[in-house]
Amino acid sequence: MKRAVGILLVDDHAVVRAGFRMLLSASPGIEVIGEAERGEQAIQLYQEVKPDVLVMDLSMPGIGGLETIRRIVQRDADAKILVFSVHQEQVYVSRALDAGALGYITKNSAPGILAEAIAAVLQGVTYVERGLMKSSGEYLSGNHQTIIADFSPREFDVFSLLAQGLTVHKIADQLCLGHKTVANYATQIKKKLQVATTTELAHIAVNLGLMQR
Repeated sequence: MKRAVGILLVDDHAVVRAGFRMLLSASPGIEVIGEAERGEQAIQLYQEVKPDVLVMDLSMPGIGGLETIRRIVQRDADAKILVFSVHQEQVYVSRALDAGALGYITKNSAPGILAEAIAAVLQGVTYVERGLMKSSGEYLSGNHQTIIADFSPREFDVFSLLAQGLTVHKIADQLCLGHKTVANYATQIKKKLQVATTTELAHIAVNLGLMQR
């Protein structure tokens, strides 16, 4: 009898995990063998349960999704990682793939897309939901976009949270970093983007489609 495809599901919202677990259970040959709600837990659980495919969100407390992907791929170059996220913007897709993910779909995709994406990623094939990838020229248009595209994963995490209006102390708590470390990141980010305030960072994020108005 053919063994079921083992899935490790990572999302910080229990309701979301339950919904995707139910969706996956309806797909023959797929079994959720583990769940985690943050990156650090996902890394540890990945080593323990050794899933065939890791299905994970990007936005979560702790080290965050991008850093989680990077650390898992550093430990296992053959890791099969599929991102499912609310973010539809090109920069998130590109950063996830650059970090080592093989697939990227949105949480509002059609039910059949999830199983289709898992099947592709399982075979080592890159899968990006139709409509998410834009031309490289469009992606790199604009000075701010180019600068943000060159941010390190941690800089991008801090930039996103600053743009959302979180304080340095709240960001430090969420990312499990020192306050001074986050403050240094914030200073570097503002310097690179040539702005002085977090309000200006928010405007940049909105203008680039990284945040809703």
